[in-house]
Amino acid sequence: MNMTSTDLDRLVAEEKKLVAIEYQNEVWADGTLEGIEPEIMAEAAFATALTELIRDNGEVSALALLDGLRERISAGEFSSNRVLQ
Repeated sequence: MNMTSTDLDRLVAEEKKLVAIEYQNEVWADGTLEGIEPEIMAEAAFATALTELIRDNGEVSALALLDGLRERISAGEFSSNRVLQ
């Protein structure tokens, strides 16, 4: 199978996302061990992410991300009741 540059870019982006999730999970676990409530960690994570995204890409990009997350939440993507396939 021959990979196109688009395929390679998609693969690299997916790998970066998986590594980022690993980092986030480690920090979340550390915060939990320190007794920080999930709501506090979540708010801090959102605030940091949005601040960086707005600084680098502007408010329109941040709002688009939030709109996409809202749709994914409504679709049940993050629900603990979601059946993994």
